[in-house]
Amino acid sequence: MTPAPLFFRFKDSYSNLPAHFYARVAPVAVAAPRLLLFNPALAEELGLDPVALAPWAHLLFSGNRLPDDAAPIAMVYAGHQFGHFVSRLGDGRAVLLGEVIDRKGRRRDIQLKGSGKTPYSRQGDGRAWLGPVLREYLVSEAMHALGIPTTRALAAVMTGERVLREQPWPGAILTRVAASHIRIGTFEYFAARGDHQAVRLLADHVWARHFPGREVQGDRYLALLQAVTERQAFLVACWMLVGFVHGVMNTDNMTVSGETMDYGPCAFMDTYHTETVFSAIDHWGRYAFGNQPDVAAWNLARLAETLVPIMGLEEKVALERSRAVIHGFSGQFRQFWLDGMRRKLGLGSCVVEDVALIEDLLAVMQTGAADYTLTFRRLCAAAMDASADEAVRGLFAQSAAFDGWMVRWRARLQQDALGIQERYVSMQAVNPAYIPRNHRVAEALDAAVLQGEIGPFERLLTVLRHPFTDQPDMAEYADPPPRSWQRFQTFCGT
Repeated sequence: MTPAPLFFRFKDSYSNLPAHFYARVAPVAVAAPRLLLFNPALAEELGLDPVALAPWAHLLFSGNRLPDDAAPIAMVYAGHQFGHFVSRLGDGRAVLLGEVIDRKGRRRDIQLKGSGKTPYSRQGDGRAWLGPVLREYLVSEAMHALGIPTTRALAAVMTGERVLREQPWPGAILTRVAASHIRIGTFEYFAARGDHQAVRLLADHVWARHFPGREVQGDRYLALLQAVTERQAFLVACWMLVGFVHGVMNTDNMTVSGETMDYGPCAFMDTYHTETVFSAIDHWGRYAFGNQPDVAAWNLARLAETLVPIMGLEEKVALERSRAVIHGFSGQFRQFWLDGMRRKLGLGSCVVEDVALIEDLLAVMQTGAADYTLTFRRLCAAAMDASADEAVRGLFAQSAAFDGWMVRWRARLQQDALGIQERYVSMQAVNPAYIPRNHRVAEALDAAVLQGEIGPFERLLTVLRHPFTDQPDMAEYADPPPRSWQRFQTFCGT
């Protein structure tokens, strides 16, 4: 029996660019697809009907059946990986099914990740295994709940096949949704070939897609650099405010849309320390927590290098103005971060002394080995009632310095116009009780991968979808890990 037609109402635009921007390639069918996870709320947001999709979801999100209006492509790009340029990367295990216009009028990509070989696979098998697929599903949805720009997870499918890494693992495919999958590395690919016309076409596409209606003052491509820089400054500030460590900030993993992308070796910091590194392959700490703003600026400088040749300015002027934009990143980031830290500390106004107050707290947290998330969450209650101070103090190995800081903080709160209840509510709205604690993520992934039990994963996902709400029945998910987890490492999983 022939299935009824099924349309996603794709409105593709990237595939209207010249053919050397991508390769037309279909997903490779899998042996026995089984739908493991599905995000009906996101499906509805995209304008899709979850009920109509249900009978075909395992086929659609494995690539065994394509929407009838799909014309899948794999995108080509390059990238600086740990500072070393690789001139040709591309979607080696992913295909873009197409673009939809969601219910809010936003253009969104729908991509299958782990869907088989493409012309850009190099020596890879084009597949993904269950652990990394579930990690990206979980953490990307947690980031969305935290209010941080991110790609989203629509579905996860088991393939019924084994994927060989250091050992055979169950195969899986993630359906990822993004504002676009265009990266800094996409610009680098064409610039490295001296194809300035392609860079110009790509830049025009990005401007129309991600910055429609934005006023241009001066050169359009300099304005693009400014716009992308601002979004990256906001994004990295968001990461820093919740203790997120991306782990692999290569230029091919940094979107020009300003969304967090690729969750391979990522993790959330427990004990606060600026040098925190989780990735097993980041031997020198290039992408350590405290280095993330500088790395973002370095990546943006690589984008600037691709745009300078197409700017309608004399070369020296183009270089000077581009450098000024990149140098301005630190100020933009700093302002976003300071604004966020003031909110975390319950400050509704700005005074010069706030900078020292914030930085001194972080210094005390680092020397006292305090838990980053719990410190700020418990300060919410302390802002209401000094009797709650002891719960915060107990997080510090050395509490004397913290006690001195608390005296200064309380004096600063007295100067602020926010009422006590208003302050408490506003602080709870930005200081999460729940983050993807590394030990909880590992437990959930082990249960799913090693035991075939998805329940712990779904329970954790439910908690993380409401990170700012106290959930008494789930209180243990707010607890820091045992000491044995202090040397926790993450792996790329590709």
